[in-house]
Amino acid sequence: MVFFRSVSLLSRLRSRAVSSHSTHVYIDVIEFPGGKICLIEFVLQVQQSKIGNSVRWLQIQSSSDLDLHSQLKELIPEQQERLKKIKSEYGKVQLGNITVDQVIGGMRGMVGLLWETSLLDPDEGIRFRGLSIPECQKVLPAAKLDGEPLPEGLLWLLLTGKVPSKEQVDALSKELRSRATVPDYVYKAIDALPTTAHPMTQFTTGVMALQVQSEFQKAYEKGIPKTKYWEPTYEDSLSLIARVPVVASYVYRRIYKDGQIIPMDDSLDYGSNFAHMLGFDSPQMQELMRLYVTIHSDHEGGNVSAHTGHLVASALSDPFLSFAAALNGLAGPLHGLANQEVLLWIKSVVDECGENITTEQLKDYVWKTLNSGKVVPGFGHGVLRKTDPRYTCQREFALKHLPDDPLFQLVSKLYEVVPPILTELGKVKNPWPNVDAHSGVLLNYFGLTEARYFTVLFGVSRSIGICSQLIWDRALGLPLERPKSVTMEWLENYCKKAASS
Repeated sequence: MVFFRSVSLLSRLRSRAVSSHSTHVYIDVIEFPGGKICLIEFVLQVQQSKIGNSVRWLQIQSSSDLDLHSQLKELIPEQQERLKKIKSEYGKVQLGNITVDQVIGGMRGMVGLLWETSLLDPDEGIRFRGLSIPECQKVLPAAKLDGEPLPEGLLWLLLTGKVPSKEQVDALSKELRSRATVPDYVYKAIDALPTTAHPMTQFTTGVMALQVQSEFQKAYEKGIPKTKYWEPTYEDSLSLIARVPVVASYVYRRIYKDGQIIPMDDSLDYGSNFAHMLGFDSPQMQELMRLYVTIHSDHEGGNVSAHTGHLVASALSDPFLSFAAALNGLAGPLHGLANQEVLLWIKSVVDECGENITTEQLKDYVWKTLNSGKVVPGFGHGVLRKTDPRYTCQREFALKHLPDDPLFQLVSKLYEVVPPILTELGKVKNPWPNVDAHSGVLLNYFGLTEARYFTVLFGVSRSIGICSQLIWDRALGLPLERPKSVTMEWLENYCKKAASS
């Protein structure tokens, strides 16, 4: 990415201000000579007596080059040299001490992965190439004025680190539509399963069948040099991203709509086309799908699906195989499957207590859930220590489009009731709601009521983040992942020796 430190101002295009608690973000977009455009972000944070100021400069892509592949060909050599320099100058720098708790506790908190596309801060939340979700909503191109960002724009941002122009996003959207043809044998592979099979099982089966056309596998078998690995990976990744909404909508229509398939509309963008193929054409549902795909796309590399995709790809498995493995991780109840559990739990509250539940009744139901040994789904997070920004932007969407919906009002009450109870328990590091606490209620309102299908939506979204990073894994030549494992006896002996020395 190019950072500008001193430039002459031609014209100020627009200014925006975003306020969140004690943080104020002011964004100015300025045009410079040669067609370059620069985003200037001023961040003022006030934390008790501490005042911090920072200015970040981020290049916004000009509209001169609409081809994403050519952008990567220009960027990759720069980033390859950057990584070589980091390795040669700082390779022996220690990043911290690993504890026994981390070894036996799922490697939680260990710094052990390079993941360029996004970074998750426990207090700030997710940033896509340095941009928070509210900032992405401000600067990424939208389908309409003041609309939600187009997922194609986020894909461009994740791959290049640059905010694209609307023309570039439109060109990428057109390219994705051109790649979205799914062979008949993919549908036949899915049809071999009973319709009662979980939607994620059917979706993953379809992704595995897509692998037959892998360009990376063909190129590897022909002996492509390592320096070129990223190019067939790019081809596979864009084709996969283009095709998964088609496969996912086929699964939905097969299970829930008697197999009445809706073809792609060549005039629609990625998010609205997905909604259309599912069978939902209202402008609000199209906007929701754009927002949903964008905010679920990436969440740094340590979560199960992202890490699984990276791990499998490190063995030089192609993007289809790697992403199918990631989907199998996403299907777990402790990861992506949680989004279906939230809506089912909320509906169980309504079934037992009614829609007009009081705050006291809701507290009693929450305690009943916890005392039965279960968790309240949608609350807590492995890394975050605040309300998930993905929850917040969905709440803002609900306030705009469905403020009177009874289930949304129940979700709002849960926001008030659950965190104090979890804090009182004293066992939860983060009592605040996460992304899954809200998405199901939004989907349900617009007619997508089948909770078992929700994780498939998550999977379609996650293809953008996982595939973006996979292209960079190949471009940077990241090696086979092979961490060291130890036995309990090894840990015991090591700790005894450490204690006696």
